[in-house]
Amino acid sequence: HYYLNQPKSILMSRQRPLSPHLQIYKPQLTSILSILHRGTGVVLSMGSVILVSWIIALTLGRETYLMYSKIINHWFSHIVLLGFTFGLFYHLSNGIRHLFWDAGYGYDLKQAYISGGIVVFSSLFLTALTWLIIYIKLI
Repeated sequence: HYYLNQPKSILMSRQRPLSPHLQIYKPQLTSILSILHRGTGVVLSMGSVILVSWIIALTLGRETYLMYSKIINHWFSHIVLLGFTFGLFYHLSNGIRHLFWDAGYGYDLKQAYISGGIVVFSSLFLTALTWLIIYIKLI
């Protein structure tokens, strides 16, 4: 109740943060991977629009599908799809990691760093493998 009775000018003059935040904490692998997991969830939600658009283009006829194909085969669209693919595999791999955590495994800091490395490696590997298979099928 002490703060409730103080003038606003005294409360506003304090230059310290109310709670610890990003300016104080050094980024760690575990925090970066957690933030990336949330970010890829958002990317997958937005990427679902691309998939739904593809299905709608299929139902609207040949001309609409050809127009959609022209857009999706642009180099910038390939970069977006590459990011979507990485997001999909990262979110999947990290989701499996979270399932192990939910079962009570992997809480030790060393194990958390090892599993984090596995998540990053598997995401990059599966993304590269997927795009390699797509590239080979297109040739």
